[in-house]
Amino acid sequence: MRTFAEIARNGGAGKTTLTLHLAVEAAKTGRVIIIDTDPQASAALWADGRQAAQPSVVTCPAARLPQALQAARQSGAQVAFIDTAPSVETAALTAAKAADFCLIVSRPGILDLQSIAVNLQIAKLAGKPLALVMNAAPTRDGQAVAAGEEAGRDYGAELCPIVIHQRAVFSHALARSQCAQEVEPTSKAAGEVAALWAWLAQRARLTSSPARLSA
Repeated sequence: MRTFAEIARNGGAGKTTLTLHLAVEAAKTGRVIIIDTDPQASAALWADGRQAAQPSVVTCPAARLPQALQAARQSGAQVAFIDTAPSVETAALTAAKAADFCLIVSRPGILDLQSIAVNLQIAKLAGKPLALVMNAAPTRDGQAVAAGEEAGRDYGAELCPIVIHQRAVFSHALARSQCAQEVEPTSKAAGEVAALWAWLAQRARLTSSPARLSA
């Protein structure tokens, strides 16, 4: 089982939205579980309204994360996503240590980017590979990549080449307990999510489809 931790220091970075969309994309080829360690339980609330069985969502405090991951392995999950609470450094470190790969999520605004240093330090302290992804970028502003590249240089972090833009379908789909690729499978939003998951899977050395990976 491959495990990914999505980490953001600030609330509003779109971390949970991105986690849900990546999980739905990954679930196209195998069993996927989201472990929701955020006390707000937004991912779990989203799952409560779904009819689709995948991805499944379980809630647990960060202190019980190892047990939750073990249960996921025993259930046959091929991929697990850990959705963490913002601004909780101990919980983020626990998630980073448990993960195979850390995705640091940030909007491209200067104040957002200035806040990522702690999260990058956490992932590095855990000794795990990481990448910074620009999320909720303005669709008519081409500065997101440049801002991410500058932040990557400043903090010594790899920048994911896929930018996720701010699109109405993301929030509209979540309100229906779905994701953009389920509501509008040919949309730009769906294409960005698919490209991000393909890049992340390759970067994390998922060389075959999740369905073919051993637990």
